[in-house]
Amino acid sequence: MKNVFMTASWNHLIMANYVVDPQVLQYYIPPQTELDLYEGQCYVSLVGFLFDDVRLKGWRIPFHTRFPEVNLRFYVRYKEQGQWKRGVVFISEIVPKPAISWVANVLYKEHYSTMPVRQLFQQESGQLTVGYTWIYKGKVNNLRVTAGPVPVPLAADSFEEFITEHFWGYSAGTGGKTVEYQVAHPRWNIYPVQQYKLACDFALLYGEKFAFLNQEQPVSVFLAEGSPVRIFTKRVI
Repeated sequence: MKNVFMTASWNHLIMANYVVDPQVLQYYIPPQTELDLYEGQCYVSLVGFLFDDVRLKGWRIPFHTRFPEVNLRFYVRYKEQGQWKRGVVFISEIVPKPAISWVANVLYKEHYSTMPVRQLFQQESGQLTVGYTWIYKGKVNNLRVTAGPVPVPLAADSFEEFITEHFWGYSAGTGGKTVEYQVAHPRWNIYPVQQYKLACDFALLYGEKFAFLNQEQPVSVFLAEGSPVRIFTKRVI
């Protein structure tokens, strides 16, 4: 039986999605996995969301139970016993708590950085405003949406379903191995986004390989409602 390492709620996830050349991501693909495409296209997503009610092995860590995160991720799959597992690889994850960065980097071989991050959440006049702001080397970056206040179900086989329903995490371990962990959550509803604002220096944050995104517009931006999640203990494959 799998052991749960962390429980939390992931709330109000803004997902800005870009089409990229698969060659850009080759360096980051963990061994034994391959890119997971949607209708033949390869995507990266800039995601901001709120971590809430965080517990490690059932324990709340003082001052580390609620914080925003911003990450840049892409999508892979791994075949086991003839079945595909669809997962996420994180290029970078940004949080305001150094202890969270340490745990994720050491135990799960992720790529966390610590920097100031804050969330904006407003609901008024039949409109929902959600935003995330983070600062690196004096440069202010932000991702913000306004949306209708009533979430709607995901459409079957939709792009939004593809982006949100990857239930595994993969990262490159040592010795050519790959770290795998499962993330469990119910199907998410999404809010209809009316407009968005995105100001992110991809070159400064993620390196020159991603500088081209500074001139690109996302092909889609949506806001997922989120839910409680369970993250299971890692294994090496």
